Amino acid sequence: MTQDLNKLAGRALMVDVAGDTLTADEAAFLREHHFRAICLFRRNVSSFEATRKLIADLKAAIGDDVLIGMDQEGGAVMRTLFMPQAPSAMALGAADDEALAYQVGAAVARGLAALGVNWNYAPVLDLNNNPKNPVIAERSFGADPVKAARLAAAWMAGHLGEGVATCVKHFPGHGDTHTDSHLDLPIVDKSRAAIEQYELSPFHALIHQTPGLMSAHIVFPAFDAKLPATLSKPILQTLLRDQWGYAGVTITDGMNMKAIRERWGQARGTVLALGAGADLSLVLQFSDEMVASKEAVLAAVAQGEISAERLAEADARVNAMTTRFPSVQRHYSSDQEAADRALFARAWARALTLVGEARRPVLGSKVRLVLQADAPSDGVSEAGLSASVLIAKLAPLYELDVVSYAKRSDLHWASLPQDGVFTIVAATTRERYDTVQRETWRPDLHLALWNPYAAGDLACPALLTYGFAEPALDAVVSWLKQELEARGQLPAPLEH
Repeated sequence: MTQDLNKLAGRALMVDVAGDTLTADEAAFLREHHFRAICLFRRNVSSFEATRKLIADLKAAIGDDVLIGMDQEGGAVMRTLFMPQAPSAMALGAADDEALAYQVGAAVARGLAALGVNWNYAPVLDLNNNPKNPVIAERSFGADPVKAARLAAAWMAGHLGEGVATCVKHFPGHGDTHTDSHLDLPIVDKSRAAIEQYELSPFHALIHQTPGLMSAHIVFPAFDAKLPATLSKPILQTLLRDQWGYAGVTITDGMNMKAIRERWGQARGTVLALGAGADLSLVLQFSDEMVASKEAVLAAVAQGEISAERLAEADARVNAMTTRFPSVQRHYSSDQEAADRALFARAWARALTLVGEARRPVLGSKVRLVLQADAPSDGVSEAGLSASVLIAKLAPLYELDVVSYAKRSDLHWASLPQDGVFTIVAATTRERYDTVQRETWRPDLHLALWNPYAAGDLACPALLTYGFAEPALDAVVSWLKQELEARGQLPAPLEH
């Protein structure tokens, strides 16, 4: 085994670190195994200065050609809570303004560049044609492939113009699933013609604009009857490379997700993914599985399953990305941050969408507010809205009678006082309403503060924000005070 091959095997993996500081043992571990691509999560980015130091320490340990990746889509998938909170893709879909999408994409990249992050796993090009999808929802620009591609192209142009690479996902499309690949292996069993016309349409339109692409852990029998896209040579090589001519970096979704780890394991999954045409395998969470994945790649080369040339090709693509988009921490002035924060607030306000004929409760009147006490993270997004935050926003407007519950099954609508008090239900998770709730809950107004599809479940007017960031809540308050009209348009139909 040559040193070059050992290095190439390590550089074919993207890994993570434990916390918001880099320990000496972690630095030594990364150097020993030649890992130079690092994925950051919420636990790694506690503050602006701490994140800058972490990335500086990573560069000192690994070298200047590091690839630092992060999910910074906007909306609920926004790892840096200390930065201005960008609108979700569907919020931009509701606003339907390419210039605004461009400005938002640029502002998101400015924040990342200030930290030294040089690769953003965004935008999401999944089309939301399945309202029961448990994991995409407001992360998608909407259901229309042409409109989604148009807005995503503008967002990407702004983002790339600020010197941070993009990564479209989840190829060939995660929209038409009712299964979360973090938990199981979804299947999209549609004809090839239907997939090409719909799911693949925005990817095909933007494939030569994006320097990066992330594959989906989903089986598409029309292309590969056995293997998910992440492990499929017919999808990652034949379709993406040979037919479409894509020359950028392809990375897998997290190999620790159950769709892969429980069936193949991260090590074997890595071998299959790299052999199928992926350039980076995203091996996460378990350091022993990172080492096992690297060793599996070396064994696969020794056995002729993967060629050394395949690893060199992958490394060359990543090198091209880090050369074009180096990890350089740029200055982010307080004036620029304030301007970006104001931009995002305008975008959230533009997105506000009214479904049905809603009346606003009279300011100062008694209002019953029904909501979940807390909304924990679903493993993909950040933790949702705590009841206390929304209560604090609405308390200055009304005499609130708050009814909170730990889980929806705890609340029986018939047990609420039947006293004619204006009742607002706030949906603060991605959870949809079940049959009993749809048939019995009768609020006067539904605030759908996360999953827009929840707005179609209750037989009442709804106000949609496409996210629960503070500026989205501020837009709701402005609407309630009649200072703002909800002019957003639904980017996808609301179906049960």
